[in-house]
Amino acid sequence: MENVFVMDHPLIQHKISMLRDKNTGTNEFRKLVEEIAILMGYEALRDLPLEDVEVETPIETCMTPMISGKKLAVVPVLRAGLGMVNGITTLVPSAKIGHIGLYRDPVTHEPHEYYCKLPDPIDQRLVVMVDPMLATGGSAIAAVDFIKQHGGNNIKCMFIIGAPYGIERLHAAHPDVEIYVGHVDRELNDHAYICPGLGDAGDRIFGTK
Repeated sequence: MENVFVMDHPLIQHKISMLRDKNTGTNEFRKLVEEIAILMGYEALRDLPLEDVEVETPIETCMTPMISGKKLAVVPVLRAGLGMVNGITTLVPSAKIGHIGLYRDPVTHEPHEYYCKLPDPIDQRLVVMVDPMLATGGSAIAAVDFIKQHGGNNIKCMFIIGAPYGIERLHAAHPDVEIYVGHVDRELNDHAYICPGLGDAGDRIFGTK
């Protein structure tokens, strides 16, 4: 599928395998999520626009490339997406951070918004939406809908693990959005959990049950 990128870097695969282990504790899990976000962000941001600026080195003055235009906006889907924010801001410290809060109806599995706050003006920024898991795609589609409703038009989505069904649904709903996935898992179970997956990413990042 065009605009869908599956990360095949050995470091990303290795760290995802460590995330899956049920014996990986909260502190290590949180660090791994951040490290994977850095590695995925490095790949996803390779097309950032550059412009030459004048810099004075200890030897002479030169024209040298720096990132041009308005800076990044990182938008985590609450709450698990928060675990990936520091990874992106490690790469781009000037990035602005928005938040989208969604909860999933336990019966219908449909997403409902409870919070949305985005940097302004969002239409002039590259928006990187982050969420560790792409399961049914419902929350991701809703989050991208909200970003577009607020004027965002240059959007990349980043997920550590995705299910084929969720990837297909998100791509069908928003074919203009680039989707970056660390690993494509086998399927969703009857409770819409990714298999083999890694459990509930939010609970494992924040140490809740």
